[in-house]
Amino acid sequence: MMSPAHLKYVSLGVLVLQTTSLVLTMRYSRTLKEDGPRYLASSAVVSAEVLKMFACTVLVLVESNYSLQEMQQLLKEQIVKKPVETMKLAVPAGIYTLQNNLLYVALSNLDAATYQVTYQLKILTTALFSVSMLGKRLSLFQWLSLLLLMAGVTLVQVPDPTHPKVLTAGSQFVGVMAVLMACISSGFAGVYFEKILKETKQSVWVRNIQLGLFSFVFGFVGMLVYDRHSLRQAGMFQGYNSVTCAVVVLQAVGGLVVAVVIKYADNILKGFATSLSIIASTLISYFLLEDFHPTGVFFLGALLVIAATFLYGYERKPASIGAIKA
Repeated sequence: MMSPAHLKYVSLGVLVLQTTSLVLTMRYSRTLKEDGPRYLASSAVVSAEVLKMFACTVLVLVESNYSLQEMQQLLKEQIVKKPVETMKLAVPAGIYTLQNNLLYVALSNLDAATYQVTYQLKILTTALFSVSMLGKRLSLFQWLSLLLLMAGVTLVQVPDPTHPKVLTAGSQFVGVMAVLMACISSGFAGVYFEKILKETKQSVWVRNIQLGLFSFVFGFVGMLVYDRHSLRQAGMFQGYNSVTCAVVVLQAVGGLVVAVVIKYADNILKGFATSLSIIASTLISYFLLEDFHPTGVFFLGALLVIAATFLYGYERKPASIGAIKA
């Protein structure tokens, strides 16, 4: 049986792999030229939530020793008979749904480099919410690691001046505002969900089913409202192909991996894993896609991110030992 400490780092590694694959696959799916209409982002979000709920239901079945009756009783006890606890998940679910739509708005108005740099502000917002909502105390070195991380990711994502991308002032402003709102919502929702998970003995998979139910409702209503004309013309699954399905699967798996990371680690470490995945995506783009040429600034940024990751991890170990003794 894998210990929680080992599970924490394994889940972080899987999260890096999943995030890297999702970024590359999503980028390809949104730039792929096809004869028919492009898939709706709102539809992909809803499909991912349905798939995630299905996966969580299977995992609950496994935890129930493959007994359908025991699983049904568990879900009834934890969801139906505890409406107050269930309703608590409506808050992060609504915010997560808003966040997912904001990110698509941002990607439609910003180049990838500007988007990725700005979106890393969610690490800082997560840290601030962790301190204010969870009462966490970050040492001076941990705050320094956050600053190093921000500086490193920024340097890594500095666009190549020899290949400038022209954007209108209006679209640039809309994109930046969308990212900033997504950073704030991501930090709050993530810490709120972490607080709920760590204050209950409930299964993380049951919690994700509750979260998925609300996310599905919010996402489906949003899809009907904002994409009603496209839905009438070509239906919910317009533009779906193997690449789109891969994006949906990776999004659903990502939600499960993030849940494990939050349960056994915390949101700030999740942010570090995401930052490392950006570097991995850039390297894959260079060696496989051959559309990126690293510079000295890139290597300096990568070094700062790696140093920040080790610095933050080193500071956490003594704190966890003290907590166990207490």
